[in-house]
Amino acid sequence: MSGGAKRIAWVTGGGSGIGQAGAEALADDGWTVVISGRRPEVLADAAKELAVRGKTVDIFPLDVTDAERVAGVASSILEKYGRIDLLVNSAGLNLPKRSWADMEVKGWDQIVDVNLDGLMYCMRAVLPAMRAQKDGCIINVSSWAGRIVSKMTGPAYTATKHAVLALTHSFNMDECQNGLRACCLCPGEVATPIMKMRPIPPSEEIMAKMLQPKDVGKAIAFVANMPPHVCVNEILISPTWNRAFLGIS
Repeated sequence: MSGGAKRIAWVTGGGSGIGQAGAEALADDGWTVVISGRRPEVLADAAKELAVRGKTVDIFPLDVTDAERVAGVASSILEKYGRIDLLVNSAGLNLPKRSWADMEVKGWDQIVDVNLDGLMYCMRAVLPAMRAQKDGCIINVSSWAGRIVSKMTGPAYTATKHAVLALTHSFNMDECQNGLRACCLCPGEVATPIMKMRPIPPSEEIMAKMLQPKDVGKAIAFVANMPPHVCVNEILISPTWNRAFLGIS
């Protein structure tokens, strides 16, 4: 796209955590940003925070596990803006009952539905428009646990985040010929609300040493602002004080 053209970004999980930070960083860089998430009130709060900074975002509430609704939101964005240049798949889930000893089939299904199926539904929904444009970027938020097997995050989360990594590389293999590119973003521990879902939530002192959402937001903006001939295939990013290296859980 030319420098003066509008760039349209769609961010799932955009009401909090990494998604919200990514939306903020993109808005700061001049992108037109659409955020989606399950809770309209959380999206509204995120939009208000951006408004204070003189930025605006559009809101489309969405449960990414609903494939029909995902397709409908993508169509609505295209109808309103005419294109989608960037998809940031940041909607994600983990549960307290996550080890082999206590995980439940229902919990496994919930995690797979959001972290893998929902992500794929969103990729599939933007694909026709991006192919027609011969241009488009997708950023899939995976995890350190998507590159390195982690006991802390549990089998369902670890398996889905590894699958996201494979899915991203598979996309690039098929769609590079159409001018499309995808990045698998694999952050280590990030001080987001999902940390409170851990069996033993980390203290505020520990969370202060983790990656902060804004750090990952900057990484999202970095990938998004690369020229179309550049594919950042994968980013592995972690806190300097990395508990995975220190053997601390």
